Amino acid sequence: MTRAAKISNLMGVVREKVQQGDFILMPHAIERRLQRSISVNDIVHVLTTGWHEAKKDRYQEAYFAWNYSIRGKTIDNRSLRIVVSFDENAMLVITVIGLQRR
Repeated sequence: MTRAAKISNLMGVVREKVQQGDFILMPHAIERRLQRSISVNDIVHVLTTGWHEAKKDRYQEAYFAWNYSIRGKTIDNRSLRIVVSFDENAMLVITVIGLQRR
């Protein structure tokens, strides 16, 4: 099977999926969100105001799909990276990572 092409207008697609409510928090993202005290509103804010961090994208051979990295700030100025992918039905939020220094 050939490698799937990357989405060229990623942030437009991401923002459209968020606006339509057409996204799913995967179990790993839910677990990490709770561990890191990241709200769903934080995730939505970063997905709608953030930027595509293309150098962090990874192709997942097992799923024949790209994982895309979105980086941005929450309303209270916390830096996050959110990894998303897409299936035929929705945008999948794979994980959320806090980037603040400790």
